[in-house]
Parts: sequence; C-alpha cells; structure tokens
Amino acid sequence: MARTNCTGIENKEKPPVSPLRKKYIARLVARSVIFAVCVVLLFVAPNEFEVLQGLNFFKKFSLLHILWVIWLIDMILQFMPIKNEISLGSQKLFKQRFRPIREKINRTALKKHIETTTAAAGVVMLLWALLVATIGLLYFFDVISKEILLLCSVAFYVCDLICVLIWCPFRLILKNRCCTTCRIFNWDHFMMFSPLMFLVGFYGWSLFAISLVIMLVWELSIIIYPERFWEFSNDALKCSNCTDKLCTQYCQKLRK
Repeated sequence: MARTNCTGIENKEKPPVSPLRKKYIARLVARSVIFAVCVVLLFVAPNEFEVLQGLNFFKKFSLLHILWVIWLIDMILQFMPIKNEISLGSQKLFKQRFRPIREKINRTALKKHIETTTAAAGVVMLLWALLVATIGLLYFFDVISKEILLLCSVAFYVCDLICVLIWCPFRLILKNRCCTTCRIFNWDHFMMFSPLMFLVGFYGWSLFAISLVIMLVWELSIIIYPERFWEFSNDALKCSNCTDKLCTQYCQKLRK
C-alpha cells in the first residue's frame, strides 16, 4: 500500500535508516554497554567508585575517569555547531543552523508558541525535580549508596537515547512533533547528571555544573533568539526539510 511521507509525497516502501540515526543507534548500544560495565564494576571492583568521593578524583586512576572524560567531551560538543554528527534538535540555538522563513515572522504567534512550550517545559522540570528529590532523599537516608547515584545517571544516559530513538514520555507533556522541535532537547545532560549533585566531590559536581551551564545557555538562547526554536520561523525545523531522519517512528505516523 502506498504511503504519504512527511512532505506529502507517496512512498511505496519504508525509507532507509538515515546515517545520523545509524550513529545514534550505535551510541545507544555503546551507552548500554557502559551501563552494563558499571553494574559489573559495582560487584567485582567496588573500589573503582571511590573516585566519586571528595577529591579522590585526583588521587588515583579509576575506570570511571574514562566515563568522566566521555561525558565531558559529549558536553563540550554541545557548545559547537556540528552538522551530521549531532541532531538539529540539539543544535537549533546556533545561527549556523537557522534558516529564516521567506515571509515576515508572525511575532505574536511566535511569542504565544514560546509561552506555551515554556509552560509545558515547566511541568517537565517540576516532575523531574520530584524524581531527583526522591533519589536524593533515598541517598541521604542511606537507602541507596553513592554507587547507585552514579548508576542512576548512567541509566538516564541510556534512557536519553531511548527517548530519541524509540519513545519519549515527555512528548505527552510538550506536545512536540519530534526531537527536532523539542523545547527541552538540551536539558538532557542536566537531567542525566542531576542525581550527581548529591555527591560531595569533584566527580559529580563538575559534571553537574557543566550540564547546568549547557541548560542555561539553551534557555538564554530561547529568550534572545526565539525565532530559531519555532518551525514557522525557522525553515530548518520543518518536517519537509528534515535531514536528520532521526525520529522515524513519529515521521511514519505522519505518513498515514
């Protein structure tokens, strides 16, 4: 049976997996392996987690240093406009990824869009804060250990790409079409590392601090350049102009 793609053109076959989606699938597999390794370390080499405490980060080498470097590089890349490696949804704050529409932007509609999506983002933040607060309370009452706090972050690290590639529960609140138009795309590191704020030490605090800066840069960009975050002012965000083909399960729903 013929199907209609996101541009309104009929296709008889399912489109091939995009190069970027293949890269993200590979990253999901790698993150899953990292999670499995961390779980194994918890049982066979719990001393590896000593670097989480205080300034132990600088006292001896641990396999967790490698993970810290991976996370650091990943966050540094968020400050750079990179094509073909990172989703446009994460890069739309940059001028280089902005394609202004030909006609005049409807500023009233743009303002309404930003207000609506920001209100929805506030709901997500509240729910996430409740989840993280629960994790923090469990830690302070010794129900979970510092090792489990790290595993929470690694689990969120995996779930981040599950949201991108498979299904995202936040879409139920944000009502966004796909990741490209997602209001909170660059909140991912902040959400990942929020459990680490409870770890008194360089390891956790350094990661959380950088993730907080990334989120603040994102939020400031929305305030200063709102037109870059709306598909009716930024042509690059329109489904018909999509080059990522990352959230294909949502795209296919639009073909029906």
